[in-house]
Amino acid sequence: MAKEKTQRRIKAEGKEVVTPAPTRGRVFEGTVTKKFPRRVVVEAERTVYHHKFERFFKKKTRLHARIPDAFEVNVGDYIKVRESRPLSKIISFVVIGIIRKAETAEAKK
Repeated sequence: MAKEKTQRRIKAEGKEVVTPAPTRGRVFEGTVTKKFPRRVVVEAERTVYHHKFERFFKKKTRLHARIPDAFEVNVGDYIKVRESRPLSKIISFVVIGIIRKAETAEAKK
């Protein structure tokens, strides 16, 4: 029997998007801190409990994610990324949706 191929198509923002690799695993949401031609750096923030001091503190995780051609992502956007197979030395995530666009200086006025 032939092995079935994994789907690389996902539904995002009312349209079907083809990702560079099949997605699987964990999903993170975070803010875009840097943008490159084909990838972004996403900073995901989480709350962690410290047992000794009995306090919560925030930890940040930086993830590098590939941008599919269908998305227009800019610095400051709040996006959703999903784990995939390693696409390069540092890229192991794919952008699967834009939750909230960044506020521009014109919109704040």
